[in-house]
Amino acid sequence: MRTRATQADRSARSRTALLESAARGLSRHGYGHLKLEQVAREAGYTRGALYHQFKDKLDLTLAVCAWFRETYWHEVARHVEQEPEPVAALLTLARGHAVFCRRDVARVPIALRLEFSGQDHPVGREVERNYETLLTRCAGLIDAGRAAGTIPPGRPTRARAVGSISRHLGARDSPPPRGPARQAFDALEGTVIALAGQAPDDELFAARAVAGVLGLAPPS
Repeated sequence: MRTRATQADRSARSRTALLESAARGLSRHGYGHLKLEQVAREAGYTRGALYHQFKDKLDLTLAVCAWFRETYWHEVARHVEQEPEPVAALLTLARGHAVFCRRDVARVPIALRLEFSGQDHPVGREVERNYETLLTRCAGLIDAGRAAGTIPPGRPTRARAVGSISRHLGARDSPPPRGPARQAFDALEGTVIALAGQAPDDELFAARAVAGVLGLAPPS
């Protein structure tokens, strides 16, 4: 029993290390230029060890998307869910997102969204699913804040902010309209990418970016 538990622990550690290395690689280079040998080497394992865990680059990248979603929940989203007040929840999301992205994985979602824009690809679909989940949560918090009177009224959040980006791809005459939820998350993402790792400024300016989009007083 002790041997099996040790083997399971080692397998879990190697899987996590490979996923984090792959996430850094995707953040820096995107899917097309991701090299599995480099992912394995930077994680401290052989390429054979990587293939023991993942079938190929597609399997690894889909696993990174799932890891990103699950890790984000444990480190960011669950704390947001614990905030009873919408403005506090949105600012908690902003600050938590900044801290999460100190791992040098900040560009994974945006890099993959751009790379698979306009394509019907498993990675593109999975990234869109993750993105829509965040937008839906942001939209719900904004609506709740407006209903409570703590967030100023403005453009509709759901109809314009939550529609899948993929529905608008190929519409060259005009870009898809951006509602407050998407504007807030785009501002958050851009700020965190620009200030990744520059603690504590990344947290402060991430929160201020979201507050500014929503017409709130800047947090200190």
